[in-house]
Amino acid sequence: MGCLDSKTDSLKDNKRRTWGGKLEFIITCVGYAVGLGSVWRFPYLCYRNGGGAFLIPYCVSLLLVGLPLFFMELCFGQFASLGPITIWKISPLFKGIGYGMMMISLFIALYYNVIIAYILHYLFASMTANLPWSACGNTWNTDACLSIHKNGINEHLFTICFKAGEGTSIRTNNTNLINRITLLNTTDTTEVIATSPSEEYFYRKVLEMTDGIENSGGLKWDLSLCLLLAWLIVFLVLIKGIKSLGKAVYFTALFPHVILAILLVRGVLLEGSAEGIKYYLTPDFTRLLDSEVWSDAVVQNFYSLSVSLGGLIAMSSYNKFHNNCFRDALICSLMNCGTSVYAGLVIFSVLGYMAHISGKDVADVASQGPGLAFIVYPEAISQMPLPTLWAILFFSMMLLLGFSAQFSMAETVLSSIMDEYPHILRVSKWRETIMRGVVCGVCFLLGLPMCARGGHYLLDLMDHSVGGFPLLFVSLFECVVLQWVYGWSRFSEDVKIMLGKKPGIYFRITWCCLSPLLMLAVIVFKFIQLKPYMYHGYTFPVWAQAIGWLIALTPVALIPAWFLGRYCYDGGFQALKRAGSPQAAWGPARADDRDGTIYDTKSKAKNLYGNGTSNPAFDQYPCQ
Repeated sequence: MGCLDSKTDSLKDNKRRTWGGKLEFIITCVGYAVGLGSVWRFPYLCYRNGGGAFLIPYCVSLLLVGLPLFFMELCFGQFASLGPITIWKISPLFKGIGYGMMMISLFIALYYNVIIAYILHYLFASMTANLPWSACGNTWNTDACLSIHKNGINEHLFTICFKAGEGTSIRTNNTNLINRITLLNTTDTTEVIATSPSEEYFYRKVLEMTDGIENSGGLKWDLSLCLLLAWLIVFLVLIKGIKSLGKAVYFTALFPHVILAILLVRGVLLEGSAEGIKYYLTPDFTRLLDSEVWSDAVVQNFYSLSVSLGGLIAMSSYNKFHNNCFRDALICSLMNCGTSVYAGLVIFSVLGYMAHISGKDVADVASQGPGLAFIVYPEAISQMPLPTLWAILFFSMMLLLGFSAQFSMAETVLSSIMDEYPHILRVSKWRETIMRGVVCGVCFLLGLPMCARGGHYLLDLMDHSVGGFPLLFVSLFECVVLQWVYGWSRFSEDVKIMLGKKPGIYFRITWCCLSPLLMLAVIVFKFIQLKPYMYHGYTFPVWAQAIGWLIALTPVALIPAWFLGRYCYDGGFQALKRAGSPQAAWGPARADDRDGTIYDTKSKAKNLYGNGTSNPAFDQYPCQ
């Protein structure tokens, strides 16, 4: 049997591919960690939470939570060379953690590719001499559209494309952007809230957004085709698993940094860029006393490092056994942190320029998420010389950042499934390819509702629901199981077998105490701060809020559900049944009262229960 087991293990090892080199793994992890959030989430959080002072809680949480968990997952995956589900043979009762990780990655991959579809739409739309979001007067624009054009140095020309009275177009010169304009005609006074061309292009042209999630509005064929293209690219890149992924990331993970450098040079040369960077980095140390700042810092580390998504376990499982994963963890964490800060300089240099030409304060143009990527930044690009060039560069960078993370998330889901059923899915290359194609096709279909005219509400709801509690809970369970159930001593001994020495006291303290306590504190804080979720003033209906909670709780619920199921399957139910049955001494206390009843220890009546069946209470305790 020992010889047979050895041959079986050898066969499995041969069928499981490995990275083509150490650099492939590091670059893939960097691309996986440095996603769209580094560009559109971190800079805004930094500005909102005290500017340069936010770097203090961010770096502290990186040292106490981010880096330790990053290294722990790399060690875990590399030691066992298994995906995030199968690897829980380390503690079968807690295999639900692996399913939770895969579920989170699946949810994120579904809406992440829809965002990539948005980017593809913008990239194709940028390939024209006149950017479609640079001016009003298009079929999708409203009467409140207001376009900004720079005219000289101190004067700005604002064209207000709304109609007054009998359709007269009003033009005005001013040094400050007027957001609310009162129009007077012969009958009444009308208040108009001006909107920018880029905002109307995003909401009225790209999304054709409805008034709420309850109104789907039907599918948008252009976004649906872009989503199909996005999933087709994912399938083609991952058709050979990490063998093809390792080659693709050389371009998708590295080239965005080149474009970032180009955009930074262009940004700092713009008028007003210094003011934007000042807003971004000026420290406000009083904000450090706010618990929300520290909570944002911890959650951002989870976002940016992609901890607890299963991807780090999946990627490291393809490493060679004695690879120095501590070095890799340190490099990837520092590069992720550095890129986030670096991207903030790129973004806020342009926001400073935008504030300068519009006469606004930087605080009024600062935004995050889709609002930054698809409204504010494109509007700034439209005011630059050679706007088409900068638009193509910017959206190419966003596309590559998105794909570099999406490839890893999709491979996490795929490798999880294949590692669970290798005897079915890894029998031949064709079967593996077909499985990858089927999964990508199903994901495309699941993502189509988010390409409807009301689909952006669903996308935003998924993003809000997946990004908080699921990540924190799964990480907390993972850390507790590995360091307390499996045990620090055994885990550190495993690391020693791989790396030649045990993790130091720093990792023992963070893994066993500080990291779990910090995660628990953030979970409690987020529960205290809970309130109905809103999107730009729109409050989601109760049923939509319920869907959001269902999305958030599904990955977490898989952990206790699997625990109970496995516990009962392995005989735990019988143990509970025995523990819940009455003991032999149960019954009337006096012997006289027992006479002639099933509790009579001197007669055979004790062996009968009810209608003559055996009494389980006495079956286990025969009379002496």
